[in-house]
Amino acid sequence: MTTEVDGSYPAAQRTPDGGLASTPISPAVRDERTAIGAAHAKAILFGEHAVVYGAPAVAIPLHALSATARVRPRPAGTHIHSALFRGEADEAPARVQPLLEALYSALRRAGHTGQGVDLRLDSTIPYERGLGSSAAVAVAVARAVAALEHCDFDAEDVHAIAMDAEKIAHGKSSGLDPRTVASAVPIRFLDGKVAAVPVGARLDFVLADTGRAGATGKAVSAVRRRLEAEPDVVTPLIDRLGELAEIGMSCMATGDREALGAHMCEVHRHLAELGVSDLTLERLVDAADRAGAMGAKLTGGGRGGCIVMLARDEEHAEQMESDLRRAGATRTWRTAVEAA
Repeated sequence: MTTEVDGSYPAAQRTPDGGLASTPISPAVRDERTAIGAAHAKAILFGEHAVVYGAPAVAIPLHALSATARVRPRPAGTHIHSALFRGEADEAPARVQPLLEALYSALRRAGHTGQGVDLRLDSTIPYERGLGSSAAVAVAVARAVAALEHCDFDAEDVHAIAMDAEKIAHGKSSGLDPRTVASAVPIRFLDGKVAAVPVGARLDFVLADTGRAGATGKAVSAVRRRLEAEPDVVTPLIDRLGELAEIGMSCMATGDREALGAHMCEVHRHLAELGVSDLTLERLVDAADRAGAMGAKLTGGGRGGCIVMLARDEEHAEQMESDLRRAGATRTWRTAVEAA
């Protein structure tokens, strides 16, 4: 049985000493000087590309990778301090526009008027890797602005702000990324609706980076063109990806790692048939197989980016990290989904 995910949070919280947030940072914290908001990364286990056509998707939070936004008032204007840009907002390049849209959308929703703001963004989520970087940044900014303005943004407010930013970053968005980066638990996503996914036993995953930026927009467009040209070939693949999402959730609920891993492998084969894998992804999937992964697949839009692998246990996950780095992964991360 699934339960609805509630992404709401207190608008203004103080640390016990009245200062800034301690570690780990809660979703939103405010003191007299700076308001802080945070969000985490995500990985899609099932439903890439099929979700665009109304199929369900299953995604997990990646708590080891996070984005933290710090917002404080300033006399006038908007100043940005981030890895991509430092300076006044009106001089920001195009790559920073999703961040600015998240900020402005949140300020409008909060009814902010008058003085300017200073925004500092710190993120360990790599850009353009299918891990939800732009969505996590937007959610973190929304939570920080809510704390600054003493607003009670609920889950739908935060989602709407993130979607405003996602439209700038990716064009049309299913909304899966903003929902997952705001959720503490794995989710099922279908037609904009979200439910928590039960997990019967701890699941250990490893993420490995190909070192090549993903190309989600191009991959989505390519699948759409192929669907129009070869509906008899592509439609069954999309339908099967939707079925595998439902089957995968059942495996997660029972804690059946072997079946879950096998279905992850099947998903990757179908995504490759759709044309959204590439040589860099295939090399890492092959390396994962040699390392004894129970399942491995690309995660996100594909054509670069990352793969996600299911390990037997925590010790195996640690070993797979080493194996994948030796096989050419530029970065690796471990995460666990606890039984719930």
